Amino acid sequence: VQLQASGGGLVQAGGSLRLSCAASGRTFSGYAVGWFRQVPGKEREFVAAIRWSSARPMYADSVKGRFTISRDNPNNTVHLQMNSMKPEDTAVYYCAAGRDGPAARGYEYWGQGTQVTVSS
Repeated sequence: VQLQASGGGLVQAGGSLRLSCAASGRTFSGYAVGWFRQVPGKEREFVAAIRWSSARPMYADSVKGRFTISRDNPNNTVHLQMNSMKPEDTAVYYCAAGRDGPAARGYEYWGQGTQVTVSS
């Protein structure tokens, strides 16, 4: 599975962005799709994940109530809607496909990162 992440950019605090993760080579069927983020000098951090089959979402506590992960079946794409953004959301965001859960090691396929910057 090849993953293409898009939608990053610069936004003011309190604003919104929507990230997208599109799969090619095969569908997301049978996988969970997760979003992680990383800032320089820190480990990659779990943000959210969704099981493709059940659409069951999982969120990090830091983004609950602000971020929403969803699937777009016809387009084989997963979206991450980010609202009420904070400067601490600034990071490179990565999408991944794999087994499920908050651990990065559970994901086999990774897309390139997309930069998200939230200004105060």
